[in-house]
Amino acid sequence: MVNKGLERVIKLLLHNREVAAKKRVKEERDELEHMANMIQLSNDVETKKVSFDGIDAIWLKTPGVEAENIIIYLHGGSYTAGSFNSHKDLVQRLSREAKCRVITIEYGLAPEHPFPKGLNDVIKIYNWLINEEKFNPNKIVIVGDSAGGGLTLATILKLRDLGIKLPAAGVCLSPWTDLAFTGESYYDKNIIDPGITLDDLMFSANLYIGNNDPKNPYISPVYADLKGLPPLLIHVGTVEKLLNDSTRVAETAKKAGVNVTLKIWKEMIHVFQAYAVLIREGEESIKEIGSFILKNIT
Repeated sequence: MVNKGLERVIKLLLHNREVAAKKRVKEERDELEHMANMIQLSNDVETKKVSFDGIDAIWLKTPGVEAENIIIYLHGGSYTAGSFNSHKDLVQRLSREAKCRVITIEYGLAPEHPFPKGLNDVIKIYNWLINEEKFNPNKIVIVGDSAGGGLTLATILKLRDLGIKLPAAGVCLSPWTDLAFTGESYYDKNIIDPGITLDDLMFSANLYIGNNDPKNPYISPVYADLKGLPPLLIHVGTVEKLLNDSTRVAETAKKAGVNVTLKIWKEMIHVFQAYAVLIREGEESIKEIGSFILKNIT
């Protein structure tokens, strides 16, 4: 039996750990938002905030989009950070290249909202779009980067398992698909990614997963049976810790009979498309993504 003194010490240590975690998450969120504020949307971009069942989302459209063509965008941020604001430049570029309206979902983030809150939020918005807003699933593509890329696959898996009509395609930019950290590229010292550290990823994964199994396919889609998924496009760089998350999930999809295209960009870092304003390859990747989307919704 634990004595009263030790019990108080344990409670104090756990409280301090919780406070430190929240402080770290806040700092990471603030840093991401600060970087995002350095880039502004173009004057010809229109945005509109909407809410459904307590879930916020942002519509964005650029000139020349087809109103019925929809991208559901799931931002990255290790399931603990990120927003429309942090990804607005990437989203506006995708809208232009794919001629689509984009809805970015502000899904629940850990530690306030661990798994499965974020996944459930996306499922709710998807159902709202097709059942109440009457959008055609054949005109919808789900796109996500990093954690949002893993969530893209998890969402499509969940829709399949629920028997809900699937979107036309899925696009993953450097997806985080293995929160059990079994891929070699996480530990390969030759792979140096300035954008993320293994410590940061493990910290966020712990907050997101909670007491769940990290190999749950809705958490780590690399362990899923991907049979029946729509066409997938995966872009990843050679210089990133999540490289094997892409190569392994692509191989899993291929073995399951999925039409999957994997492109590995030489010397590119994690989600290099987010820096398209500075990196030519980021711009090229977005153009290829736009072509893929147009091919699959027309």
